Amino acid sequence: MDYLQESGASIHRRRRRQKTAVTLTLVTLLLLGTFAYSAAYFRGWIDTKTTAPGPNAACAGTAAAKAVTPRMVSINVYNSTSRDGLAASVAESLQSLGFKVGTVGNDPLSRSILGIGEIRHGPTGVAGGVLAATRLPGAGVVLDERKDDTVDVVLGNKFTRLSTPSKAARARAPQPAPAC
Repeated sequence: MDYLQESGASIHRRRRRQKTAVTLTLVTLLLLGTFAYSAAYFRGWIDTKTTAPGPNAACAGTAAAKAVTPRMVSINVYNSTSRDGLAASVAESLQSLGFKVGTVGNDPLSRSILGIGEIRHGPTGVAGGVLAATRLPGAGVVLDERKDDTVDVVLGNKFTRLSTPSKAARARAPQPAPAC
């Protein structure tokens, strides 16, 4: 009987050693395979072609993809200076240039802008922001989180007058990419 018990214990030890050997062999092979794959990837041996993103159907036909005219842009005019009536007079000038003028008043962010001004717009108002920036050269352009396509023209301390660029200058102006 002692012989059978020793034999059972040795069988158990042998099976345990076999399982350990098989497990270690599989782990080693897995590590070697991972290393080989990563080396091949970094060496460029594995085809890693990525397709360029195609045109987004939602972006086709957006205003940003077309030429934007002043009558397509809604502008709010804000004054960040101490000069009274500045925003109203500039709003009147922008309206005579064809822009749709919305709100006119003091800067709602109450920022003191030392330069010419700021053009603020959201992702859908990029084209309108570019067009407004041609009327206020030297103004900073700020992308904010608004969801609509309105553009804010905020007049700063160094503002003197609006610019009316020629057709040639407007043609040379960079066209914005669709923001979708």
